[in-house]
Amino acid sequence: MNSFDESVDFLVVGSGGGSMCAALVLRDVGKSVAILEKAPVVGGTTARSGGAMWIPNNRLMKLAGIEDSTEKAVTYLDNLIGDNPEYPAANSARRLKYISEAPRMIDFITAQGVKLARTDFWPDYYDTLPGGSRGSRSVFSEIFDLNELGPWANKIGFGFIPQPVNLCDFLPIPYALKQKIGTRLTIMLGAMNLGEMMKLPHFKRSWAGFSMMLRVGCKWLYGKLTGKRYVAAGVGLQGQMLKACLAANVDIRVNCAVDELIEEGGKVVGVVTNKDGKPWRIKANLGVLINAGGFAHNQAMRDKYIPGSQAAWSSAVATDTGEMLQTMMDMGAAVGHMQERVGNQTSPMPGFDQMPIKPAMQAVTAKPHCILVDQTGVRYQAEGGSYSAYCKGMLSRNSEAPSLPSWAIFDQRLLDKYMFGGCMPGQAVHKVEGWKAAGYMKQASSIEALAQQIEMDPAVLKATVERFNGFVARGVDEDFHRGESYYDTWLGDPYKDGNPSLGDIAQEPFYAAPVLPGDMGTYGGVITDTHARVLREDGTVMEGLYATGVSTAGVMGPAYPGGGSSVGPSFTFGYIAARHAVGLE
Repeated sequence: MNSFDESVDFLVVGSGGGSMCAALVLRDVGKSVAILEKAPVVGGTTARSGGAMWIPNNRLMKLAGIEDSTEKAVTYLDNLIGDNPEYPAANSARRLKYISEAPRMIDFITAQGVKLARTDFWPDYYDTLPGGSRGSRSVFSEIFDLNELGPWANKIGFGFIPQPVNLCDFLPIPYALKQKIGTRLTIMLGAMNLGEMMKLPHFKRSWAGFSMMLRVGCKWLYGKLTGKRYVAAGVGLQGQMLKACLAANVDIRVNCAVDELIEEGGKVVGVVTNKDGKPWRIKANLGVLINAGGFAHNQAMRDKYIPGSQAAWSSAVATDTGEMLQTMMDMGAAVGHMQERVGNQTSPMPGFDQMPIKPAMQAVTAKPHCILVDQTGVRYQAEGGSYSAYCKGMLSRNSEAPSLPSWAIFDQRLLDKYMFGGCMPGQAVHKVEGWKAAGYMKQASSIEALAQQIEMDPAVLKATVERFNGFVARGVDEDFHRGESYYDTWLGDPYKDGNPSLGDIAQEPFYAAPVLPGDMGTYGGVITDTHARVLREDGTVMEGLYATGVSTAGVMGPAYPGGGSSVGPSFTFGYIAARHAVGLE
């Protein structure tokens, strides 16, 4: 028998999306719970993400009068994923469990004081499939004031949009003058919720966008005058969850890595951690939930399961190194979907290696006047669509032709009209010379000259561009059907006439920038059942052990149905695990 140094009802390893949700369920029924986080801050990669949750048939859709149902969502996932033995954790029973319980999870955390929002400006990623929705199924955090966390305000992980917005970008004044006074007129994007951030690139294109910026400016000014520390997206969501957990007296411990899971009679009954430099054994009376991330920063595991991918391209937290996943595997847990990732196509601009959150390129290459080509100059996939499918396509193409990096090819209008490299529309042009000097961006007066700079056959690249321009003239991408889904409309330019995702590449100068298949984390792990219990390789349950988040093989299998398809399941299966542990399931 094991001797223990302390005992609690339930233990949670890791502090990502589903951890605090599970803890709140335990506290709601009066059970003790401890969250053990090996990092010095809480929130996991969820805090770094957009913080969206893909929740069909949720309460906010109903309030907005958007029709949805369990049946419609089941139809969508059945058509998108189906039952594939290569993805055992994405079976129909688990998908139905997710679709049924996710709205209840949202109701639960809302009752705990978590404030959520939605926007219609976010369709499903495969909205043309039966059951797909143009009305957003994704929900996200309202803005949150970190000051509400008191002494915990500096113990929440870093958000995915840290940079300020220069208010001068909204004024029709010379760039030199903007630079001169810009430091006096900046607002943090934390003053916007995620839906507002998505509309930010279009602020000059409509009165609705302009009025949104006025509202955001007023919020920022109010916050500035009152000393608030506004955050949004993933850090806003996790900030709200942390506040709820602190109010519920959840025991949260940082710098508390778990070294071992303790078994008695084939059942997981506790963990070994460290206290004051010595092993510390904690008993879990009702079970242990693992939500400790995947293996995004474990290059050896990447080489084994996702060859060609690089940890250096990932925006996951640095502590996402796979130890708990390996521990469960060593104990006999079955794993699956290990080749999958939550993709985030990115670009290695100056300072890339020092950027904890890599710049996203999805909304760049999907805009008019831009295409993606491999290193031979050939276009090989649609430049919009799901970011996970996009990055998977890049790795797949690399087995046929060099594609890491691939190249975004675009003309002057892309920089003039749309965001690039974190710059507001029209502002990236002022960074081109510096980017060129750093060897990052290429510029030329002709497509042929541009091809020579990136060491590809000029005739091939010219033919690729001319073929694409022909598609633009006809309004149909005959090769990859870009712009045929509502999601492509959203990624493209919704204010453009005709196909909103297509625009010719014809106005010099022409540019090239490298694109890499980055990620927000891995998407494979231990296989769990409908109650989030970890399964052995023979299909039996590992009693006392639950898992959620990217420590598990995802319920979506190889697909990413919509915004928040990893965070939503993390919360939901954390909720399911806790309810099962206390006998509510």
